[in-house]
Amino acid sequence: MNDTQSNSKHGFYLFKLHAKELDSGYVDRTPMFQYILLSLMFPLWGAAASLNDILITQFKTVFTLSNVASAFVQTAFYLGYFLIAIPASLIIKKTSYKLAIMIGLSLYTIGCFLFFPASNMGTYGFFLVALFALACGLSFLETASNTYSSLIGPEKYSVLRLNISQTFYPIGAIGGILLGKYLIFGSGANLETQMAGLKGQARIEFGERMLQHTLLPYKYIIVVLLCALVIFGLTQFPSGKPKKQDNETDDTAKISETLTYLIHNSKFKQGIFAEFMYVGMQTAVWSFTIRLAMELNHTINERSASTFMIFSYAAFFIGKVVANFMIKSMHPSRVLQIFSVLGFACLIYIVFVHNMTAVYMAIVVSGLFGPCWATIYSQTLATVTDRRHTETAGAIIVMSIIGGAFIPVAQGYVADISNMSVSFSVNAVCFLVVFIYAISKLRESKNNPTQNDPQEVISDENN
Repeated sequence: MNDTQSNSKHGFYLFKLHAKELDSGYVDRTPMFQYILLSLMFPLWGAAASLNDILITQFKTVFTLSNVASAFVQTAFYLGYFLIAIPASLIIKKTSYKLAIMIGLSLYTIGCFLFFPASNMGTYGFFLVALFALACGLSFLETASNTYSSLIGPEKYSVLRLNISQTFYPIGAIGGILLGKYLIFGSGANLETQMAGLKGQARIEFGERMLQHTLLPYKYIIVVLLCALVIFGLTQFPSGKPKKQDNETDDTAKISETLTYLIHNSKFKQGIFAEFMYVGMQTAVWSFTIRLAMELNHTINERSASTFMIFSYAAFFIGKVVANFMIKSMHPSRVLQIFSVLGFACLIYIVFVHNMTAVYMAIVVSGLFGPCWATIYSQTLATVTDRRHTETAGAIIVMSIIGGAFIPVAQGYVADISNMSVSFSVNAVCFLVVFIYAISKLRESKNNPTQNDPQEVISDENN
């Protein structure tokens, strides 16, 4: 008996599942309500990630941090992702994707609550602990949601389905930036200028008031999370698990067996490295766009500079929509190749042109991130042909998010020894890695024409 059959007999569901699960773990047709609800999980971690960009700017001034030290906001955040992804996959194996998502929502809520004592304690370390706890919840949420989105419908549409779900991410990111812009950042002169004229106890008290502002966005996020948790609990979802054959005693593999399988899977490792570099680049660009704007134009404050991040996430959304349309008629790796070439060129422009046009070019770069995560994720997961390893493989791909803990620190170091513009050369190297990955996947598809990408099947059917 699969999970769906069991759920229909046990428990109350306000929203029923009206689709048939296949032996492969996919569904014969996409259940739209469940798919939309699942896709709405994506902006929830988008809001948390974008608020980090606000926190980096705020903490740098209040705690008098270097660019490297302020980047540890991302290190604490993505370290939580890295450490919890495997435990999350084990829970998915033993239970279900739905339960893992609900655990993620619960831990996310707890992490948000920790901002209250953190703002009262007023220490940088306590904020990092709160961010780490929050990220543990997001690791559950993202480990389950990314793989689940690719499974909740026909197999041939898996890449497109995940790309569409990922399109919701920048909506949450924009929401996070708006919350930070109006609830954390103040008006008037920039924070550094305001604090420069304060000494001793007056400076400490002013800094404490500014830290109190950091908890305001999380009050609204807590309300949204609690609502999402209730609705998710009242909705029936497919299991997303392959059906166990009669001659099988266990439809799951041990972690050691899975790791051995993945270690010897060169294509999987290639995808992991590409995802590591991509996430690191994305995080670094967004972490330092506000700082880039303020370094190139000393007359603007944090609130004004954060507007560029709103434009960046809007560009990211547009880039995803454009990429989705292109993927319908073009190989995903070709789309990835085009976007990465343009992204590399834009980053080189930022390095060598030290005026405000470089900030607008950073916004364009955000748009060129569009197809990267979902395409690399889906293609990497597709290299795992033994479905017993799917949950753990998905978790390990999510663990590649740890790139967001290292690349921003590397960029912060370059910024400290040179300047913010030159530091974007770190991101140019990352986009070059993504380009090389796209080229290798295109060659692979040409050498194995019988192993078409799922989206090529869609294109053939549409034609």
